[in-house]
Amino acid sequence: MNFPLDALTAVSAANPWSYLVFGCIGFAFGFTLEMAGFGDSRKLAAQFYFKELTVLKVMFTAIAVALTLLFGAVGLGLIDFSHVWVNPTYLGSGVLGGLIMGVGFIVGGFCPTTSLASASTGKIDGMLFMLGGFVGAFLFGETERYFDRWYNDAGYYGRLTLDQVFGISAPTLVLIIVLAALFMFWGSEQLERMVGHKDVSREPKWRKFGAAGLAAAAVGVLVIGTPSLDDRYQRVSFKRTEVVQQAGAKPQTMTHVYSADEMLAKRLAFTTPAEAFKARYQQAIKPVYLDVRSEADYNLYHVADSINVPLERLGKLIPDLLSEPTANTVFVTISNDEAAAIKGWKLLVASKVQNVYVLEGGINRWIATFGAKDAALKPLASAGTDQLGYEFPLALGDRYKSCSPSPIEHEKLEFQPRIVLQLKRDKSGGGCG
Repeated sequence: MNFPLDALTAVSAANPWSYLVFGCIGFAFGFTLEMAGFGDSRKLAAQFYFKELTVLKVMFTAIAVALTLLFGAVGLGLIDFSHVWVNPTYLGSGVLGGLIMGVGFIVGGFCPTTSLASASTGKIDGMLFMLGGFVGAFLFGETERYFDRWYNDAGYYGRLTLDQVFGISAPTLVLIIVLAALFMFWGSEQLERMVGHKDVSREPKWRKFGAAGLAAAAVGVLVIGTPSLDDRYQRVSFKRTEVVQQAGAKPQTMTHVYSADEMLAKRLAFTTPAEAFKARYQQAIKPVYLDVRSEADYNLYHVADSINVPLERLGKLIPDLLSEPTANTVFVTISNDEAAAIKGWKLLVASKVQNVYVLEGGINRWIATFGAKDAALKPLASAGTDQLGYEFPLALGDRYKSCSPSPIEHEKLEFQPRIVLQLKRDKSGGGCG
């Protein structure tokens, strides 16, 4: 099974017992492979001749069971699927790599993981296949620079899941995959009987009950459904440690847990233009400004280095924001006033993007704070809700002086700190090979 190195390092450093957990998982995985006969190259290669389809049955059982449990937990609110690591899709290199691995599987009788299981039990063919894998990895590393651009760019789709590809809900997809797996289990037994002359009557009778239980669980996932964005938003909570000063007493540190609505009501989810600006010059914080306004307003005036992501397109950016590797990254949503930025904030926190804040007063307050002396920016008395409150002579974007204020001129600008970094969750994932 594969786990990102940074995730392993972070988890292991925080809890040394995780080494034991990882070791037990690896042992159990290898033991399961060996018990299923995956350490025998003859049994593995026989699947390509339709004589022995144990590999198909074991792997699809694992996929179907894991899929059902995962999305059952997602439906019950126990897991947020946006925090489950999904390997990025590289269609071009993935197809070519799959063909190379498939040919190697047929010729050698192993895939990388099963060769390790075989080698661990002392089988010479498994050891030789594993050695060949190391040689192949070395050659790939030495030659990758010659095809790096194609390898990384050909058919890159990022985080892509089948429900997105087919445009159906995840619970529906779970039921379809489970039913397809059960049909393949039945079909594989018929192939084993006809081609491999295997006596399928000797298969365990309880497998039918297992199949019925798996189908019932998949139907249960469909009934439970997927939590709506509003459901996920209502489950969001924030833990903040604050210093409380009472008259005649020493300051005390207290930890409070706030709901998302309480964060908005108490203005804890807002950061002032002064704080958002000075965050650029703090090593402890890496600000990312997400301007959720229309492209037209963005072109008129925007904060330097801000990213224009109109509200209707913000959802597509969430996978990238969740994969942000820097733990001190703070996302600041920006609109003309606050209305659109608050909607963007709700979408991001409901999707479990951490360290998200709203620019208090939006662009209008930013200009009031840093562009008050700019004679070219004239206030508009007729501005409506969440509209630009200034008249701009030209659409200069970020070329107005106040778009990128001087840190020296505003060195003495004071503000009440509100940004509190939350702990980033690490991603982990796995798979054969």
